[in-house]
Amino acid sequence: MTKLRSYSEFRQTESFDDRFRYLALNGIVGARTFGFDRWMNQRFYTSKEWRQIRSHVIARDLGCDLGVEGYEIHSRLYIHHMNPMTVADIRYEDNILDPEFLITTTHQTHNAIHYGDEKLLRQPLKPRVPGDTKLW
Repeated sequence: MTKLRSYSEFRQTESFDDRFRYLALNGIVGARTFGFDRWMNQRFYTSKEWRQIRSHVIARDLGCDLGVEGYEIHSRLYIHHMNPMTVADIRYEDNILDPEFLITTTHQTHNAIHYGDEKLLRQPLKPRVPGDTKLW
C-alpha cells in the first residue's frame, strides 16, 4: 500500500525542490485516469464544495506554487490532490475535500509532479550581471 502524502508532513520541507520530490509520482504519459467516468471528475471539479475548499487552499498557500514564498502564481493556478484520486474516491472518500491532502501548484508544476519530470519546473531567475544583454 502506498503511503498517504499529507500537508502536515509536506510543510516540514521548506525548499521548492524538496517539496516537488515529496510529491513526484513519476507517472507516464497516457496512464489511465478516469476514462469513460470522466463525467464524475468534471462534476466534482464544478461542485460548490470543491470551489469552497479550493479558495481555502489558495489562501492558505498565499497563491504560491507548492506554498513556497517567492513562487507566486499569476495565472493557471491548480489545486493538486497530493494522493492521486480515483473514481472510487469520488464516490466514497471524504478526504478528497480535506485541505490536509491538497496543495496549490502551477500547471507546469502539476504536470511535473505527475510525470516526474523536473525539467518542466520553473527555473529560478539568474541574477543580472554587467554585459549580459550582449547578443554574442
